[in-house]
Amino acid sequence: MTKELARQSDQKKMELCEPCTGIQRNWRRAPGHAELLQAGHRKEERAKGSVTVTSYRCERCGTRWEYENDKANLHAGWSVVGG
Repeated sequence: MTKELARQSDQKKMELCEPCTGIQRNWRRAPGHAELLQAGHRKEERAKGSVTVTSYRCERCGTRWEYENDKANLHAGWSVVGG
């Protein structure tokens, strides 16, 4: 099973709270919500240089999120990485 299929399977099992459901995924500059707590960040290399990936966890439902700030990719942004 690929990582993407595993991630989609996890998302089906997770119950996202209303604020998490409203986060626009895969779109840079989309806002998160007030109950996301920052858990850390790391640098990753991409074809056009280094990007920052910041980890968050929702206080309400426990969903783990990552926000990729890649200025060269408009479709970076928010993604669910676990519950």
